[in-house]
Amino acid sequence: MTTARSWWRRGEDNHRAEAQAAKEAAAEAFYELDTAQRELRISIETITAVDHTPAGRKAAADFESLGRRIDQVSTAYIAAVDTHDLDAVDLDLAAATRARNAFTLARDDILKTQAELERFTRGLSGMLTRAEHELARLAPAVERARQSLLAAANALDAVRASGLAADDLAARLAALGPELTKLNQGAGTHGVQETIRRADDTRRTAEGIRAEADQLPQRAAEIDKRLVSLRTRAQALATRTAQVEPTLSELRRRFSAACWQDLQRVPDQAAAAVAEAERKLAEAQSARAAQRWSDATAGLSTVRDLLGETDAAVSAAGDRLRRLNEVSRDPQGEIDRTRFALRDAQRLAMQGRTAPDPRHARPLDEAVERLDRAVAGLTGRHPDYWAFLTETAAVRQTAERVVGNIREERARAR
Repeated sequence: MTTARSWWRRGEDNHRAEAQAAKEAAAEAFYELDTAQRELRISIETITAVDHTPAGRKAAADFESLGRRIDQVSTAYIAAVDTHDLDAVDLDLAAATRARNAFTLARDDILKTQAELERFTRGLSGMLTRAEHELARLAPAVERARQSLLAAANALDAVRASGLAADDLAARLAALGPELTKLNQGAGTHGVQETIRRADDTRRTAEGIRAEADQLPQRAAEIDKRLVSLRTRAQALATRTAQVEPTLSELRRRFSAACWQDLQRVPDQAAAAVAEAERKLAEAQSARAAQRWSDATAGLSTVRDLLGETDAAVSAAGDRLRRLNEVSRDPQGEIDRTRFALRDAQRLAMQGRTAPDPRHARPLDEAVERLDRAVAGLTGRHPDYWAFLTETAAVRQTAERVVGNIREERARAR
């Protein structure tokens, strides 16, 4: 009897041990599934923080669906633990067998679910890599924006300490305050991509402000230099303008009206332009004193253009007299120079040909006729030398144009 009872107890112990092993295996699988789910949740949170595309939303929805499946198998495992007490003294074979089967089933369901989770995780690898890359950019981007804002503020302080107001730069820097507030609120409020974009935009704007602040003392010095230079130029041009009338008097005395009529209004126009330039200079000086740098720069550009146009008009009168003096003394020099240009074009047109291309010959023949007519017009007591000079210049331009066309065509034919 004692021997039989001992054999039975050993059988109970074996079944209890098998049930306990099944329970431990199920517990280990449950722990691994729980750990994997926690890690996957972090990955999903990383993805959804960055990826707001349909693919990102689907990943989050699929995770929720998988989470419900995990809850089911976890609930079944916990129910098995609550139902089967393997430490009970009166655990019989049937109870041990039911416990073992319940824990084995729970473990199998957990492993199947974990396999689904692993497949799902592998499918997220690309999205997760991209999301992690974006998140890795986030903190440095925000920090760079903050440092750029600080550098801009420091540069602005340095400029103000030198006596320059820089009110425009200060206003632009102040306008970045709300952007800094949103950066400090973080990606949790505004999203990762939006926060990175805002950080990059803020950094670029702040860097632009800092660069302008650093350049402001040099800009002020350059404006001061241009004010002096343009004022000196305006004074010199005013002196030259006063000399135009004597030049016109000589033109009227020595040459026909056709040679100078187009210059009649130059003295009055030049004087008005110089007066306008001086008025604009005064406005630019006032803008400089008020540190309205853009207005000062714009005013100086206007003055430069006015003086440039006036200088050309004033120079035209002196240049006209010089050229008319030269051609009246020796018109043959102008004729020879023009004929040489025509012969040079004609030689090039005939090069390698028995007859010139009509496209080249026709304009050259017409140019020869124009030159002959211009030479024939040099008659009378006061020839129209200016018309003669204008015509010879036009003839040379025709020759130059034909030469250019020939060379271009031959270059393409190579």
